[in-house]
Amino acid sequence: MPVASARTSGRRLSAIITPVRAYDLIKRKRDGGRMTGEEFRFLIRGYLAGEVPDYQMAAFLMAVFLRGLDEEETALLTEAMLHSGLILDLSGLERPKVDKHSTGGVGDKVSIVLAPLVASAGVVVPMISGRGLGHTGGTLDKLESIPGFRTEMSLDEFREALWTTGVAIMGQTEEIAPADRRLYALRDVTATVESIPLIASSIMSKKLSEGLDGLVLDVKVGSGAFMKTVEEAEALARVMVGTGNSLGVRTVAVLTDMDEPLGRMVGNSLEIKECINLLKGWAEEDLLEVTLTLGAWMLYIAEEMVSRGAPPAIDDGVLMEKRKRLEGLLSSGKALERFLDMIEAQGGDPEIAARPGLLPGAGRIRPVYSPAEGYIRRVDAEKVGVASVLLGAGRSRMEDGIDHGAGVMLNRKSGTKVARGEPLATLHYNDEGNIEEACRLVEGAFEIGPEPPGRRRLIRKVVLA
Repeated sequence: MPVASARTSGRRLSAIITPVRAYDLIKRKRDGGRMTGEEFRFLIRGYLAGEVPDYQMAAFLMAVFLRGLDEEETALLTEAMLHSGLILDLSGLERPKVDKHSTGGVGDKVSIVLAPLVASAGVVVPMISGRGLGHTGGTLDKLESIPGFRTEMSLDEFREALWTTGVAIMGQTEEIAPADRRLYALRDVTATVESIPLIASSIMSKKLSEGLDGLVLDVKVGSGAFMKTVEEAEALARVMVGTGNSLGVRTVAVLTDMDEPLGRMVGNSLEIKECINLLKGWAEEDLLEVTLTLGAWMLYIAEEMVSRGAPPAIDDGVLMEKRKRLEGLLSSGKALERFLDMIEAQGGDPEIAARPGLLPGAGRIRPVYSPAEGYIRRVDAEKVGVASVLLGAGRSRMEDGIDHGAGVMLNRKSGTKVARGEPLATLHYNDEGNIEEACRLVEGAFEIGPEPPGRRRLIRKVVLA
């Protein structure tokens, strides 16, 4: 341990100086102690500089996984990760800037329609999205099924697209929260992915780098989500909402059902076709409900919380007015126009709206038939998601390729009556290597019984603080 000494008036004064060491922080967190903002910054800076090796950071992540972080610590870690890279300066755009983030699900194409829909209402929507991993799909993979569409953009190109159309969706760049990229890869191989503080800091460090005024979090709950129970989802939501608000971004979380896939399509180009249908006015009820609910909250944040200052209480009547405005933008075609503007601004072919055959397709299809008569009580989202990955629509590892034409179309959804031998779903595929297993999974996803199920609760809870 270094020792500094000095002499004053003939007397020798000794002061022991103990510098911050990664070892000490790991030990303290292992034993349940707390950390300061400066200590989190030291750890993050040291890791990016190569001064804190992978094995020490892995030990720290495991200590957090086992001991947790309190709400203040989570915000401090998020802030350290956020400032490891650039924060977009969108101050030149005088309109409110609000984004939405989903924790991931099956058939969850909401971002693709919601971003241009809310932008058509006058809100700037800068969206940094991710790719699919495991049984959940990724917004970037879906958008890249549009011929020419670019999700890899420079920050200058991203800003230009926002100035031009008010909406842009791109992937994370090297400049945005580089600590998160490094830490996520390490968490993936050290069994520390499921930690709520680490999930929250990962999501929020990326989202807050967008220069936002507000953020709506779509926290999925159910078989097709990472959070299987409402209690788990609410715990994550509260940490993220607290972190966002503490760092100056108005944040609201909506817990939405992911026990069943959203809409009828699961797979990249299939979901883009369903997005076009929604924007043209032909929407599945569940997909439309989640889209309008999240969009109403985005408008509420932009127009009430940001523009007018935080209201003392949430006004349900005002929320309903926001929802009706969004419905009007859909029915008028303005949301579709903004969607096509976004596609064109990012190099894609806007002709897909009139000619969906331009999107990638599958060379083969195979129906899955009902083994019994009755009512469909549930369609297990996770099983359908895994089946779509087997068909090539998703990836098990980040380096895996994607077949943009592959996926699953649901012919029936929960609550409908089905006869024995009627088609439940149709599989779209090019590679038949896993077709039998995918068929078994999809057939097993449909739970059929003699009585219809109760009404599906799509919106489970709203978390404001």
